[in-house]
Amino acid sequence: MKILSSIISLMPFFLLAQIQSPGEYLGYELGEKFTRHHQVVDYFTYLSGKSEKVTLQGYGKTYENRPLMLAFVSSEQNLAKLETIRMDNLRRAGVEEGNPTTNVPIVWLSYNVHGNESSSTEAAMATIYELVREGSDKASWLENTIVVIDPCINPDGRDRYVNFFWQYGSQPYNPDPNALEHNEPWPGGRANHYLFDLNRDWAWQTQIESKSRIKVYNQWLPQVHVDFHEQFINDPYYFAPAAQPFHELITQFQRDFQTEIGKNHAKYFDENNWFYFTKQFFDLLYPSYGDTYPTYNGAIGMTYEQAGHGRAGLGIIKQEGDTLTLKDRIAHHYTTGLSTIEIASKNSSRLLENFEKFFGDNASLKYKTFVLKYDGNDDKFNALKSWLDVQGIEYGQASGRGLKGYDYKSGSSATFSISTSDLVISTSQPKATLAHILFEPKTKLVDSVTYDITAWGVPYAYGIQAYAMEQTLAVSNQQKVAPKDMTPPEKAYAFISKWNSMDDARFLAALLREDVKVRFTQKPMTHKGETFDRGSIIISKRDNKSVSDFEATITNLANKYSRNLSVVQTGFMDAGPDIGSSDVRYLKKPKIALLGHEGTSSLAFGATWHFMEQELEYPVNVLSTDYFSRVDLAEYDVLIMPSGWYGNFGEGEMKKIMEWVSAGGRLIAVEGALNKLKDSDYSSLSEFVDEEAKKIAEDSNKERKEAARLVAFEDQEREFIKGYAPGAIYKVKMDKTHPLAFGYGDTYYTLKTSSDKVAYLNGNNVGIVVSKEDILSGFAGQYAKEDMAETLVLGVESKGRGHIVHIVDDPLFRSFWQNGKLLMVNAMFFVGQ
Repeated sequence: MKILSSIISLMPFFLLAQIQSPGEYLGYELGEKFTRHHQVVDYFTYLSGKSEKVTLQGYGKTYENRPLMLAFVSSEQNLAKLETIRMDNLRRAGVEEGNPTTNVPIVWLSYNVHGNESSSTEAAMATIYELVREGSDKASWLENTIVVIDPCINPDGRDRYVNFFWQYGSQPYNPDPNALEHNEPWPGGRANHYLFDLNRDWAWQTQIESKSRIKVYNQWLPQVHVDFHEQFINDPYYFAPAAQPFHELITQFQRDFQTEIGKNHAKYFDENNWFYFTKQFFDLLYPSYGDTYPTYNGAIGMTYEQAGHGRAGLGIIKQEGDTLTLKDRIAHHYTTGLSTIEIASKNSSRLLENFEKFFGDNASLKYKTFVLKYDGNDDKFNALKSWLDVQGIEYGQASGRGLKGYDYKSGSSATFSISTSDLVISTSQPKATLAHILFEPKTKLVDSVTYDITAWGVPYAYGIQAYAMEQTLAVSNQQKVAPKDMTPPEKAYAFISKWNSMDDARFLAALLREDVKVRFTQKPMTHKGETFDRGSIIISKRDNKSVSDFEATITNLANKYSRNLSVVQTGFMDAGPDIGSSDVRYLKKPKIALLGHEGTSSLAFGATWHFMEQELEYPVNVLSTDYFSRVDLAEYDVLIMPSGWYGNFGEGEMKKIMEWVSAGGRLIAVEGALNKLKDSDYSSLSEFVDEEAKKIAEDSNKERKEAARLVAFEDQEREFIKGYAPGAIYKVKMDKTHPLAFGYGDTYYTLKTSSDKVAYLNGNNVGIVVSKEDILSGFAGQYAKEDMAETLVLGVESKGRGHIVHIVDDPLFRSFWQNGKLLMVNAMFFVGQ
C-alpha cells in the first residue's frame, strides 16, 4: 500500500470525474481544516447517491439532534443481498436458526467516539473514498467483505471541539502548545452532550448514542471491529496486539489474529518510517469498551490510538521539535483502516470459521448457570430483563433444592434453592461468553496494572442476591406479566405508593412536578395485612383539596408510570404510625441546584445532570462555579457538589455554602467534593476518627515509604498500586432506618474507584465498610485494603438547621450502578425533611 504525500490526491483528475474526493467536494484538502459534522453527513450522502458500492442507514439522533449513520460499503453484488448476509451472520452466531448460504465477513470501523479525537472522522472520509473511487486497487477486497463505517459515533462532542477550534484557531495555525487553540476550555469535546465517555458505555448503554448504535450492532455482529482514538501528542501510534490483562475468555484465535493485523500495520508504518507501539497500556478487560464489548461478542475487537487528542489542532510541536499535523494523523488512521480490511478480506474463511466456533464452544466457561433470587422488587427485575433483552442474553426460570453455588453476598460457596420466580441465566446460549463476563462474581487478573475498573458484576450493580453455579440447569421461558392499569376508586382517603426503585422515584418526581402534595413514612406501617416500609409515599385527599377529581387524577398519573397504588379509606393503620402521625412527614417540594463548570469533574457533573433530566425527570438548576459567588443560595433547598477538585473555590465560597446549610439548606457532597470538607472548619469530616488513629496511620505510612525507597525503578509502578483501588466492589453495612437508606436493606454494594478514605462520623453513619475483608470483587492493593477497613461510605452531618450528606463513592458513576441511584433521590427528597 503506497502512502502518498497527500492522501486525498490519490488519482489523476480524469479518474475522479464521476466521484469527487473529499477535497473536491468540501473545497479544501483533508487536514487543512476541521470538517463539521453536517459536512461529513453531506459527503457520505453524496457518495451513496454516486456509488453503487455504498448504502447508508440512519440509526438515530444525538441529544442535540444530530444524525447518527452507518455506511455499508461492498461490491454491488453483496449490497444487493445485504439482508441475506446479515441474517447468515446471525445464523453463524446461533442467534437465528438455519444454515448460512453466504460467506462474507463483516468489518466494522467506528470513528470519533471521543469528540476531540478528531482526526478519525476526517480519516473515515478518506477511507470510504479510497474504497469506492474509480480505479481503486482496493476494490477486490469488497468482493468478499462488507465494510461498515460509522464516521462519527459522537457528533455532539466532535462539533463542540471543531467549533472551538474554528473560533479560536489561528490562521495559519499556531503549532506552539501554549497557544489557546491547543487548550480546550471545560468540559472539552471528548464526551457527548451529557458529558459521558461513550467509550465506557458499550455494555451499559445509558446514552442515546450507545442505545441506538448497539441495537444495530447486535443485528450484525461483525467479525472485526475497530475503535479509532487519539492519545497524547508525544505517544506516536498504538495498534494491536493489546496489552495484558486479557480477559481469560478471549480465545487464542482472537489473540493471534490481532497480532496478524498488527504485523500488517507495521509493514506499512515501517515503509513510511512512522513510529508506533503495541502490547502496552491498552488492555482487554473492562467489558464496556469499543474493543472489549465486540470481542466478547465474537469479534476481533481492537483500539487504534493516534497521537493528537484535543491538543493537537491542525498542527503542534512535539517534544523532539517535530510538528505533528492533522494531515499526518489522518494518514495514519487511513492506513490502519485499510490494512485491517485487507487482512480481513484475505482471511475471510478463517474469520467466519472461528467466529462460528466462538459461539458454539462454551466448555471453557467456569460457571454454567447464574441464579438471581427474586426479592419482590418487580421494578428492579424488569429493569434487568430489559437490559438483558438489549444484550441478546437469554434468561428464564428453573427449579431445584439443595443446590450449591458461589454466594455473591458472602463471597463463598453456599447451598440454596430456586423458585420459579427467580431469574436464571444459562451459559448454554449464543451470548454465553458475554453473559459470563458480565455476571461473573470475580474477574481473573493476570496483571493488576490495568487501564480501568476491575469489577462490574451485574448482580452487585442491581443489588440482587445471586449465585453462580458450575452445573448446568434446564431453563424454561419465564412469562412476562404486563402491568395492569388501576381503576380510579370512587373515594379515597389516601393513596400509598411503595418505595424501593427508581420507578417509584420517577413517580414521586412526577407528583411534585404536578404540585401534588405528598408525605412519606419514617417507620413501617400496616393496613389490612399490607405493610408499607420506610419511605412509602402517602398522597392524601386532605393535602390535595385543590386537585380536581382527586381520585382520577392520581390514578391516571399512577398508570402513566405503571404504579399500582394501594387505596385506603382511613388514616387509622393496623400497625405503625397513622397517616396523621408526626412519623409521617410532609415532603416539601425541593428546589435543587447542581454545581458545574471549572473545578468540577465533567464526567461526574454530566452523570448527575443526565440523572436529573433523563432518569429522574426532575428540574435542576445548573450553577456555574464561575459566577457562584453572585448566586443567592436562599432560592434553593438542595445544592449538589459533584465530584471535583474545586480549585477555584476558596474560603469565601465555602463559607457562603456553610452559612446556607446552617440556615436550613441541604448540601450533597460526592466523592472528590468531600476533600473541600475533610479536615476543615466547614465539617467534622476527617480521614481519621481521632488523633490516635491518625498517629497509627502516620507510622504505617512511614513504614510503607521506607519499604518503597529501595524498590527498583522498573518495579515502582507495582509498588504504587499497593495503595490503589481501580474499581473494586465492597460490601457496605447499612442503617436502613435512616432516610438516606430508605428502600434498602441491611447491605449495599458500593463501587470504589479510588482509595480515598473517610473516617466514621460522630453519628448518622448510614453506610460503612466494616472490615478489610469486605471487598467482594475486583482489585485493591495491599495498602488500599488495609486502609479501607472501618471507613465511611454514606453519612449525614447536621449543621445548624441544615444537613450535609456525605457520599464517598459516586453512585452515579457512568450511570450503570443501578442500585445506587435511589441514594441520590433519598438525599435530595428525604434527608432533613
